[in-house]
Amino acid sequence: ADAWMWSPFVMLLVLAGLVSVPKYLYEAAEIDRASWWRKFRTITFPMIWAYFTINMVLSVKGFLQVYDASVALTNGGPGTATESVTMLIQRGGLSGGEFAYQTANAVIFFIVITIVSLIQFKGLGTGEADS
Repeated sequence: ADAWMWSPFVMLLVLAGLVSVPKYLYEAAEIDRASWWRKFRTITFPMIWAYFTINMVLSVKGFLQVYDASVALTNGGPGTATESVTMLIQRGGLSGGEFAYQTANAVIFFIVITIVSLIQFKGLGTGEADS
């Protein structure tokens, strides 16, 4: 369900990146008789790298914070097979009476998401092209 929900957003970001690539770069590559693979590797992908990076960060963040689809489709079941971290925090904090424990879990979860995002920005940001 999440794949169907987020695919248009991801494609829209990729399309925005592709539209932003200047045409004169492709024209120069045509004059140099560059293959389609070389054009993609040296022009297209470096120019859309920022869009790729933000797509990856948002996708991982969304994956870590999945809640609504699990609740709507399976309510965390069967058993706890599809229960996510956010569902655990919500159920334990609101229904289970573990307010302090689940607040601590939420803070740790926030720190984990922040660290993963920073690692992604650092790792994916190295190939970014200057426009």
